[in-house]
Amino acid sequence: MAGLNHELFGGITYDLYWSGKQKVKIFGQERIVILSIDGNEEGEFQGAQEEAYINFVGNMENMITKIEDAIFDYYQESYVEYRDMVGEDVADKIAPIIENKEEMGKLVEPTQLIIRRVRKNGIRRIGLLFNCTWEIEHGLAVKIEDEKIVDVGFQDIVL
Repeated sequence: MAGLNHELFGGITYDLYWSGKQKVKIFGQERIVILSIDGNEEGEFQGAQEEAYINFVGNMENMITKIEDAIFDYYQESYVEYRDMVGEDVADKIAPIIENKEEMGKLVEPTQLIIRRVRKNGIRRIGLLFNCTWEIEHGLAVKIEDEKIVDVGFQDIVL
C-alpha cells in the first residue's frame, strides 16, 4: 500500500483508491470518517476534485446544516414505511418517530466522505455515506454536485 502526505488531503494511502481521515461534526456529534479520493496510483488528482474538497471543507458548517436538513426530510418521508415493514416490536428501535433533526444523531452515523472523479460534464461530485438504523443493508448517502445536495438515498447513489 503506497502512502503520501498530500498538501490538501493530508496523510493518505492507496489501495484501489486513496484514503485518509476527515473530521465531520453532524447532528451535534464530532466524528472521524474515512476520506476516499478517486485518483491514480501516483497520487495525481483532478483540479476539480481538489476544488470540490476545498469548497466542502471551507464551507463545512453550512453544508452540514443543509445535509442534516436533507436527511431529516428524507427520513420524515420514509420512516412510516420502515415501521410498517418491521412491525411494532422493533419499530421504535429501527425507525422511531422523531420531532426534530437533532434526534437523527441517534439513528445515523457518518462513515465516509468520497471525492469522486470529475466526468466530462465537469461536475464536482462528493458523497457522504452513513450507517443508519432503518436500512442496515443499503445504508444512507447524500450526493452533492457542485456544492448542492442533489439526492439522499441508498449508498449506491454515490458508489
